Amino acid sequence: MLLSRLLPLLWVLKWASGNCFILPREVIGTYPSLTLELQSVTVQEGLCVLVPCHLIEYPMNRWSDAAFGYWFHEGENTHPDSLVATNKPYQLVQKEMQSRFHFSGDCSLDIRDAQKGDNGSYFFRLEKGGKTWNFCEERISVHVTDLTHSPNISIPQTLELGRPTNVMCSVPWACERGTPPIFSWMSAALISLGPTTTLSSVLTLTPRLQDHGTNLTCQVTFPGAGVTVQKTIQLNVTYNSQNSTAHVSGRVGPGKPRPLADVVQVAMGEAAIKFLLLGICFFFLSKRSHTKRVERPATHMDQAHAVMD
Repeated sequence: MLLSRLLPLLWVLKWASGNCFILPREVIGTYPSLTLELQSVTVQEGLCVLVPCHLIEYPMNRWSDAAFGYWFHEGENTHPDSLVATNKPYQLVQKEMQSRFHFSGDCSLDIRDAQKGDNGSYFFRLEKGGKTWNFCEERISVHVTDLTHSPNISIPQTLELGRPTNVMCSVPWACERGTPPIFSWMSAALISLGPTTTLSSVLTLTPRLQDHGTNLTCQVTFPGAGVTVQKTIQLNVTYNSQNSTAHVSGRVGPGKPRPLADVVQVAMGEAAIKFLLLGICFFFLSKRSHTKRVERPATHMDQAHAVMD
């Protein structure tokens, strides 16, 4: 009988000493309680994820000392080497985690610039009033997957020949809380870099006819995770015979933009016709000149016969 009464107390002592033991049902409700909104989260490399957490303290009127929270990575080890985030000032955490794992609110965990090495489980530890509680039963499982998102390239529907046009590359799915991404552009066209924000980059493109069929690539690197993604589009330059414009559409019709290949064919046809007409003119001019040279001797002979008569 006495043993059954002492057993819950022994469990509490072990749990409060910092060891990972699950409290028996009899004593739950009289000690701090942790509530995780998610038991498992999935995040892509280079992005961020917030694990919401709420801490309930019992009894409320007895908590007057400052509380410090800790998040540990994997296992039941509370060694400082496995500490990833805390709200305790000057507490050392893993160097590679220091700028990426953040303690938020009363016990929430904010992971930024996620890396494959972040895979695993995490548990929370509370220190207050000289006591320690490890919430090993309320673990959070983190899964980091490959980055499959690609940048968005926004380009106007029409590109006027010779007129500078702004093109924007953006990553709206990225995390503003993380390390800012690095944007790079690659193209054979005439480009110049414009303004850059945290999640976007703008360049100025001056289209030329020879840019038809060439590639424009936007490359985005996430230095916090060491991953890079990119997107490539092909410039489809078309020609408008009325206002000399280039477009990124394939419309063809009277007074409408025509493909560059059609323009080249028309130009070659016009050149061939001009050469043909020039050849015909040259032929007739040559024939006329030859006729005049033949007629002149005949005239002189007629004059000679007239004198002899």
